[in-house]
Amino acid sequence: MEPMLQVHGLHVSYGARPALRGVDLSVASGEVVGLVGPNGCGKTTLLRSVTRLVPWRAGAVTIGGVPAERLARRELACRVAVVPQSPHLPPGYTALDIVVMGRTPRLSFLQQEGADDYRVARESLARVDALPLVGRPVDELSGGECQRVVLARALAQGAPLLLLDEPTANLDIGHQIAVFQLLRELAERERLAVLVTIHELVLASLYCDRVALMAQGAIVADGRPADVLTAEHVASAYGARVVVLDAPHLPAPVVIPYGDRGRGA
Repeated sequence: MEPMLQVHGLHVSYGARPALRGVDLSVASGEVVGLVGPNGCGKTTLLRSVTRLVPWRAGAVTIGGVPAERLARRELACRVAVVPQSPHLPPGYTALDIVVMGRTPRLSFLQQEGADDYRVARESLARVDALPLVGRPVDELSGGECQRVVLARALAQGAPLLLLDEPTANLDIGHQIAVFQLLRELAERERLAVLVTIHELVLASLYCDRVALMAQGAIVADGRPADVLTAEHVASAYGARVVVLDAPHLPAPVVIPYGDRGRGA
């Protein structure tokens, strides 16, 4: 079966500076793929390239077997939902207002949201543990609450491909776990294809089917978390020393950073 997302030989540059160097990546329906790597390695650029916000100078992107450049913006939005890293929510709108905006690609020209759209929006808020926020103005919400509202908006789109850029960056550990459990549930039950950038390697190891490790604009390792998140791979990509521990009660190894405590004191 053809992957829901296929990226092949993607090259992107910002002026004279290369940002992506021949990236190959696929995400199948029912799969959660974690994109990890140091700051500035190209993770966000890759997500933005998939949605054509950043043009590529070579390579190809297909979504559901269709070249991305052939998709009109509305059709692209029906196929791909995005949770950006630093979402901007316009003041004066409630959480429900924001989430129901996710239904826009499903509406015809000048069509107004109906009862079914509001039902989907409320269900999406409930799925991310944010239904109590339904009538709250977004300018009164915390960063973590806004992040959950944006995730609910993406779910309301009903797209088969979900792209998330650091979706747990502003969340406490309880909501971080809840988000990744939800992503796993969406992939398994609803057969969504999920590509998510992650800083927390422990979350990548525990909740992703595959991990793609990026460094300097290229994917340097791609496979099962246990095969990619090794001490050697992490040290090479991040320039940081880690220890990888096997925990019998966990489904994947745990990556723990360490340094020379007290050196230079």
